[in-house]
Amino acid sequence: MNAYVKHQVDPVVRSNLDFKLNEVPRFWFDQDPFRTRMFDALSLTFPVGERYFIQSVRALRDKISDPDLQQRVSDFIKQEAQHGLAHDKMNEEMKRQGMPVDQFIKFLGGHFEYILKNRSKQYNIAMTAAAEHLTALMAETFYSEKATLENVHPYVRALFAWHAIEEMEHRDVAFDVMKEVGEVPEYLRNFALAFVTLQIFGFTFYRTNVMLKYDGFGLKQRAQMAVKGLPWFFGRQGKLSAMRHQYLDWFKKDFHPSQHPVIRQYQTWVDTLAATNDPIQAGEAFWQAAL
Repeated sequence: MNAYVKHQVDPVVRSNLDFKLNEVPRFWFDQDPFRTRMFDALSLTFPVGERYFIQSVRALRDKISDPDLQQRVSDFIKQEAQHGLAHDKMNEEMKRQGMPVDQFIKFLGGHFEYILKNRSKQYNIAMTAAAEHLTALMAETFYSEKATLENVHPYVRALFAWHAIEEMEHRDVAFDVMKEVGEVPEYLRNFALAFVTLQIFGFTFYRTNVMLKYDGFGLKQRAQMAVKGLPWFFGRQGKLSAMRHQYLDWFKKDFHPSQHPVIRQYQTWVDTLAATNDPIQAGEAFWQAAL
């Protein structure tokens, strides 16, 4: 870990959180099919993706001698397992809506199984660390301004808020494993983020298009939705475009995830959950506290 690290919180394992996803409407993002399905498509990857992250980190665990990092790895694994369970429930709701969830999961599972078997431990930990960097930045981006998710159903907003909090808590664990015992060369670390970014957003857009087709929208309608909807994510003033400077920090040789501040209303979520034991109230307080 380098001398510039200054923003770090420890992972905390939280389980049995109920987000009442069975009460969420079909198009939960401002009744907008495109935005809803973009987030749904991203969420689809979490259960199988996070199991891949766990396996990538576990593959190097026996090389870790630092007891603090060992504990953080244990908590990282437990947090990721809980994320998988929660997003499995969201996937079940999508299946109930008629979405081809099993088809997507089968493909993703086969992909991750292949690279775990046929790629090096260095490759897999680099991909995991890069994906964790990207998801932590997305958590910051979507919750730093109140207006971004203003028209999202509060139960879904609460689910992603909890996930955002825990991404902040363990954003540096896979990175530290990679740096301390992963023996990952710089070219591979740099390649990993570029490749992961293309994969995540490429597959997300593909799955979005497929789900909209299952929703009953024709090719022309889906094309119009994409033209109108993609700039919200990737346009000049797009929500994801706003994280480009922090994203590019990854390519600096002295980068560490904890150089980036933890989202400002982090403690609001933690304190509200402690006071209410209700992740939906915690998520609402977290969102209300944004700028």
